[in-house]
Amino acid sequence: MRTIRLMAMVFAMNVAAFAQWVNVKLPNTPRTPDGKPILSAPAPKAVDGKPDLSGLWRAADNRLLQDLAAGQGGAPMHPWAAALYKERSESLGKGKPLERCIPHGVPDGMLVRNFPYKILQTPDVVVLLYEEFNHFRQIFTDGRGFPPETTETWFGYSIGHWEGDTLVAETIGFNDGSWLDNNGHPHTNALRVTERFHRRDFGHLDIQVTFDDPKAYTKPWTVNLPFELYPDAELIESICENEKDREHMVGK
Repeated sequence: MRTIRLMAMVFAMNVAAFAQWVNVKLPNTPRTPDGKPILSAPAPKAVDGKPDLSGLWRAADNRLLQDLAAGQGGAPMHPWAAALYKERSESLGKGKPLERCIPHGVPDGMLVRNFPYKILQTPDVVVLLYEEFNHFRQIFTDGRGFPPETTETWFGYSIGHWEGDTLVAETIGFNDGSWLDNNGHPHTNALRVTERFHRRDFGHLDIQVTFDDPKAYTKPWTVNLPFELYPDAELIESICENEKDREHMVGK
């Protein structure tokens, strides 16, 4: 049953890869004489002179946070969090939020390679549109701080500012229902996430993510997430069928 569940989930994730619209020649894309996008071209600039992060992005690979954090010894979990993570990993993520149409959270919503996300950038807000489940997230860059009180949500409340060519986003106000990745890294409502977005060139985006959750982890820990542009494609609808996805994955 575990093998069947895993195969079904892999199949479900791969469907999106084949369902993308193709041959959509997007304007303002640098190209070779034969029309191929030049991903190594310089990163574009927004009207305000800041690097323009806009585009359709997907994870450069399907590595999990534990693999990405291995160089610093992995995520430094408190015993209860380590036990929960072990249970989730050994069950191949059984009970993960996506089985119930629940959002992936931050940064998990960006980590599944076959479900891209789109960044829309304006001077006052950067919006992330997630293909999976049609969710969205806002990073406010208009100079505001955090509100005195925040309602706990799946994606939290994000504010951002620019440090040179890097957008720094800080997010608080999470509930504890999401996972940090599909393998089951837990977190609590004390989580604070700091992301540093840097567009290396036209086709490559690096995001450094630091997790600070003193209730679940003994100290803050950081991963570096590489993304690549998904050129000449667009988002499509991805509808979760009334919380029936789990039935489709594990059978009736």
